[in-house]
Order: sequence, then structure tokens, then C-alpha cells
Amino acid sequence: MLSLSNVLPFKLWVDADALPKILREVILRASDRYQLEVTFVANQNVGITPSVRIKSIQVMSGADRADQEIVERMQENDIVITQDIPLAAQVIEKGGIAIHPRGEIYTTANVKARLHLRDFMDTLRGAGVQTGGPPPISERDKREFSSSLDQTILKQKRKTASS
Repeated sequence: MLSLSNVLPFKLWVDADALPKILREVILRASDRYQLEVTFVANQNVGITPSVRIKSIQVMSGADRADQEIVERMQENDIVITQDIPLAAQVIEKGGIAIHPRGEIYTTANVKARLHLRDFMDTLRGAGVQTGGPPPISERDKREFSSSLDQTILKQKRKTASS
């Protein structure tokens, strides 16, 4: 039986509305490996079987409802997986770590640059320019994400153990 005393003092939050399905297994394996509590947050049922460490929160439909829920509930040192740049900025501001599903760790500097690019692309789309979307997650992206997630969990584990 799992002892909750073995669970790490930080949590993993997943902005699950746009999470590529290929990454769910990576996240669930990391939860098992590190005894890490994970909460998937979305405005629809994400099809995750809850357990002692795995939770799912379904929020009302609406723009940024899942993001708001994550920001309200997360604590300093928590890890958040998201493609959403404004959410990543809020996570960093609150003392958390944000990881893109392709493995990039968001920082204060790259979030600002990404926000500017996002706003520029919104302007182009508003002017009728077809900008296209990102390519599907590749096996290489999956490996990069898995590696970033493992490294971030280990870093947070060392950081919170020394606190």
C-alpha cells in the first residue's frame, strides 16, 4: 500500500485541455517513479483513472477556466505542464516551474519573448494571414519532454529536501 508520507512535497499540474495524448503515459510513469501527485485540469473529462496520486478536475467550459483553476490551487515549487504562455507566466510569477509539452522549460525571459511572438501572431491572424499551427508531437519531442520532466522533478526534489 502506498504511504502518503512518501509523496513529494510539491505537485504536478497538467493543463490537460491541449495536452497531446502521447504524453499522458510519460506523466503517469513519472508519477509512479517519483511518487508524485498529479492533477489533470480540463474543461472536459480527460479519461484518467483516479488513484491515490492521480486526480482529475473538470472545470466549467470557458476561456482560461482550467488555467485559473491551476493558478489558484498551485503552490510555490509545483510543476505545471502547459502550452499556454500566459499560464506559464503566472506559474513562474507564483514560484512554480512551467514545462512545455515539447520539453522546453519556461523562464521569465523566454516567456516574455513568447508572449510578444504570440501577440504578433494574433495580429497577423486578425489581419487574415494563415499562420498554421505547430506540427504534431514527434517521438523526439516525447523524449525531450520526458527528459525535461525527469530533470525538473529531480531538481525540485533536491531543492525541497534541502529546505
